[in-house]
Amino acid sequence: MYSISSEKYAPYSIGVALIFVVVLMSKSPVYGYDWLQFNANPQHSGNNTSETIINIGNVKNLHMIFKVALPAVADGAPVYLSNVSTPSGTKDLIFVTTKPGHVLALNAKTGAKVWARQNPPGSCRINFGSTPCYTTSSPAIDFNRKYIYAYGLDGRVHKYRVGDGFEISGSGGWPEVASLKPFDEKGSSNLSIAKAANGAVYLYVANGGYPGDLGDYQGHITAINLANGSQTVFNSLCSDQTVHFVEQPGNPDCADVQSAVWARSGVVYDSNTNRIFMGTGNGTFDPVAFLWGDTVLALSPDGSGLNGKPLDSYTPVDYQLLQNADADLGSTAPAILPTPLNSAVRHLAVQGGKDGLLRLLNLDDLSGSDGPGHIGGEIHSLNVPQGGEILTAPAVWVNPKDKSAWVFVANGNGISGMKLSVGKNGIPNLGLVWKKSNGGASPIVANGILYYAGSGNISAVNPTTGAVLWKSTAIGGIHWESPIVANGKLYITDESGNLTAYAPGS
Repeated sequence: MYSISSEKYAPYSIGVALIFVVVLMSKSPVYGYDWLQFNANPQHSGNNTSETIINIGNVKNLHMIFKVALPAVADGAPVYLSNVSTPSGTKDLIFVTTKPGHVLALNAKTGAKVWARQNPPGSCRINFGSTPCYTTSSPAIDFNRKYIYAYGLDGRVHKYRVGDGFEISGSGGWPEVASLKPFDEKGSSNLSIAKAANGAVYLYVANGGYPGDLGDYQGHITAINLANGSQTVFNSLCSDQTVHFVEQPGNPDCADVQSAVWARSGVVYDSNTNRIFMGTGNGTFDPVAFLWGDTVLALSPDGSGLNGKPLDSYTPVDYQLLQNADADLGSTAPAILPTPLNSAVRHLAVQGGKDGLLRLLNLDDLSGSDGPGHIGGEIHSLNVPQGGEILTAPAVWVNPKDKSAWVFVANGNGISGMKLSVGKNGIPNLGLVWKKSNGGASPIVANGILYYAGSGNISAVNPTTGAVLWKSTAIGGIHWESPIVANGKLYITDESGNLTAYAPGS
């Protein structure tokens, strides 16, 4: 576990993310760390402070160590577990979920398959048409390092042993229901795991709709208590009904349709407020009727709200324009930011959207009106500097040299680096430092180096200047795929169905 804190910044807990393990090999300790979920931790900050092998001096020497063909496209980010006991010995493993529902464990040093399972679409067809159902989700690994969880195209989340892929079923309700209508509800977001203040550990599964915004879906999250398998459902439409809805007409059901939780980060946990946050896209906003389209929602870590509503909410004043233009606020999720001690706002996040705006939100009072159901109230807003809609997850980094907090946002128009500062009356704001026109998917930072992938290329840049430190054009197209860095290796999947790995050489 690691955390960021300083005299200048209030304590900012990253949470259980990169877990160190020690094994004895040839009488010498070998150290490794883990990348257990999307963008490393429950906040999905994308900031890896545990990496030491790839550094500013040798990143220019990154070279391909393997490229392996997967059985199908893995349209998301891998996860990584070091020193895993498998039937063929102890190995570092890379795990991916493919669009047709494969879960693969690969040797992280060679790319060789260790085990594979699949929960395929079967007869599931999108909106009862001809296209097979698919997922763009990524798996998550339990903090106990024993199990990996992956979304299946049967609408359930499945639990496997990390070493051999044996599926846990029957006990504790596994596999757990995440959707009763996977033909209309897509598992888009990456799975998340967080440990709440009371010690309970929850797995979060988010569901939205398929491209085209057709069919009967309400947008919901399922929070699963990993100790006993119990679950709580929160629906963005008809939130007073905490159940999985069935296809219309049926019971239970909701007459309102087509709001979604589909951002790459899915559900974000903030340890300072002990709440989870997510954004919704599209759908009606009418809090009296329990409808929460184009809204940031705050819930308890177990997925519950209060009296059928979220604990808090933020909805832009122009929510109806967003709905009319299909400009989802929830195309990305809140990114938690550390705040300087001279900030009047103690707990802060930045929220993007398809409208190309970045909004700073007070996590203690999202709308500034003390409770859910109000509109407006953002602390600060600015257009994403490179222009264009935001469909990716920002990366958040604290520069160890001056303790400044940074946000990096990549999209189809480019990538920009912004620094957090505090203005008059202690009000925080974001200011542009650099931008580049070469765009891509969700970025990450590892050991003070910023990585991101675009179609046909992956780059490493200086996070304070944007200067390119290294670039490879040896990968395929990129959709939602994004890189990870773990124990001296850089990994990326692509739209050609490959997993490619790089490591520094002489």
